[in-house]
Amino acid sequence: MNRKEWLETLGGVIDAKDSEQFASYFTEEGIFRFGNAEPVKGRRAVADYVAAFFNMIKSSEHKVVNFWEQNGNVIWQGEVDYTRLDGKKVKVHFTNIFYMNGELIDQYLIYIDNTPLFAE
Repeated sequence: MNRKEWLETLGGVIDAKDSEQFASYFTEEGIFRFGNAEPVKGRRAVADYVAAFFNMIKSSEHKVVNFWEQNGNVIWQGEVDYTRLDGKKVKVHFTNIFYMNGELIDQYLIYIDNTPLFAE
């Protein structure tokens, strides 16, 4: 699978709200940081963290705008269309940085401003 397909598959896992499958992309002690939130460490903590986030939205649809690879690490420039629990749709732009350990993520850093997602 090429890197774009890998990112699209990962986006599909997120859009399916499958926290366990999402966590399987990480090393056992992988780190996940969403925006300005405190990082969480370890597959179990990552699965629990994203499951809680998934419960705060109705759905999402991720898109790969562009991506880069350097020294085995990956940068994903993307867009996500969220559907909030109240049905309102919100588009947000993001950049994800993946520090890889082979084919698994060792650090997943999301740079995003999710303010519109939770605005009144």
